[in-house]
Amino acid sequence: MALPATMAMAFVAATSFTPARAALPTGSTAPLFDTQASLGGKEFHFTLADALHRGPVVLYFYPAAFTRGCTIEAHDFADAMDAFKALGATVIGVSMDKIETLDKFSVSECRSRFAVASDATGKIATAYDSKMPLVRYASRTSYVIAPDGHILFAYSAMAPAGHITGTLAALREWKKTAGAN
Repeated sequence: MALPATMAMAFVAATSFTPARAALPTGSTAPLFDTQASLGGKEFHFTLADALHRGPVVLYFYPAAFTRGCTIEAHDFADAMDAFKALGATVIGVSMDKIETLDKFSVSECRSRFAVASDATGKIATAYDSKMPLVRYASRTSYVIAPDGHILFAYSAMAPAGHITGTLAALREWKKTAGAN
C-alpha cells in the first residue's frame, strides 16, 4: 500500500525524531484487550487474557501493513516462529489497519505463521503508549508479556532489526527463571 506524498512526509517526520523507547516499563501490568485478528486470511476474535492462559505473548506494534519496514519485520517474525513456539509463546502483530487489509497481510507477509490484529481506532496502541504523535500509525514497539500479565521486555525502534532478537532473548531468560520455580 503506497502512502500519499503528504502522508509519507508526515510519517517520516514523526518517525525520524521519535526516541527509541517503550513507555510501558518492564514489570508493569499489560493492558488487557480484545480485537479482530487474522491468521492465514481467516478472521477470529483475539483476547490477550486467553492468549496469556496458554503462555507468554509477544505483542508487537507496527505502523502499516505492506510498507517496507513492516514487511521486513513480518518476514522476520514468520521465519522465527519455530523458535517462538518452542518457547511456548504466542506472537501477535498489531497495526491500525482495517481487518480486510490484515487478512491479506497475514497470508502474504506473515506467511500464515502468526496472527495480526486490527486496532483501527488506535485504542490498543494508545493503551500501550505505542501510538505515534500527530499521525494515525502505531510505532514499531515490541513487548514480551509473561503469563501473569506483567511486561518482561519492551523495545521501541523504527528499524525492524532488534525486535526478533530482543523478544527471543527475553523469552529464553523468562523460561530459565520460570523453569527454576
